[in-house]
Amino acid sequence: MTTTDRPTASGDHSYAGYDEDDDPKVKLHYGIDPHDPWPDDVPRGQDDSRWRFQDNPRLARRAELKIAFCWTLTMLSGIALAIVYCVGGQPQVEGTMLFVGFVGLGVGLILWARDLLPGTEVTASRGTHNISDAAKREAAVEAFNRTVDPIARRPFLLRMLGLVGGVFGVAALFPIASLGDRPHRTLYKTAWGPGVRLVDQDNNPLKPADIAVNGILTVFPENNIESPQSSTVLINLGDAPFDVRPGTVGWNIGGLVAFSKICTHAGCPVGLYNAQTHQLVCPCHQSTFDVLKGCNPVFGPASRSLPQLPLAVNNAGYLISSEGYQQPVGPGFWNRA
Repeated sequence: MTTTDRPTASGDHSYAGYDEDDDPKVKLHYGIDPHDPWPDDVPRGQDDSRWRFQDNPRLARRAELKIAFCWTLTMLSGIALAIVYCVGGQPQVEGTMLFVGFVGLGVGLILWARDLLPGTEVTASRGTHNISDAAKREAAVEAFNRTVDPIARRPFLLRMLGLVGGVFGVAALFPIASLGDRPHRTLYKTAWGPGVRLVDQDNNPLKPADIAVNGILTVFPENNIESPQSSTVLINLGDAPFDVRPGTVGWNIGGLVAFSKICTHAGCPVGLYNAQTHQLVCPCHQSTFDVLKGCNPVFGPASRSLPQLPLAVNNAGYLISSEGYQQPVGPGFWNRA
């Protein structure tokens, strides 16, 4: 079949005598072997390289300006977002700026794809199930480049998109910064150490007699009540048969024992104590720890014991930690890969 005065899939061959059956690029593009006849299920004259305003430069330029307008709105909304954050913040205005910014960016990309990029549907051959040869693989790469090349030919839009992305990206740093300081290694450490006194929530130091048998109290390092990873539960087991594990000899004072209050599953506070069974229960996911067995988990998703705090009494009779926690407190994702 000879085609005249029309573009084909391999380019604009607008001259008499051109036969697409003899053009291997056309046939390879649609999955047809150059030596095979044209199949009946593949229409002739298809062209997936055309785009909406290919023949109308004026409308193409107008499309570029529409896209630039949308992305200008995105850029201005990013600047406004940064300004609002700097002057103290206002959630409704910030939300509006984010909405306008993302809508402008999205609409601009949609207009670019619709008006300036190839988007014609074509029908390819079913082909065969054999492994593609080198020529067919090269044809596939060429077909892919027919989409990439039109993007590269729009330097104005590419520069505009880079500018908008930079401004809007910088503006996004402001809400990220408002989340607070980076934790760095603060989750790895507690405020406990040798000689640190145990205090209650009012920063009052404690003596062993202040905790009744079967009593439980949340305690903190002195002057560090605001250290959440240091919160500890102090329990008086009385005469219950507490199992002293290897390496923890001398960490308890009679029936007084202390364990981290942070659940080793997800970091919730373990504050429910069953005095009958001597078990601590996490209210979030019901992880249960046997205090008599060194707070070993006996139920629920927690897989690691609550770390034990070594206790001692100073010369004034107050409870102190003889050293800090010897194991990481909290869930494993705080301190493990």
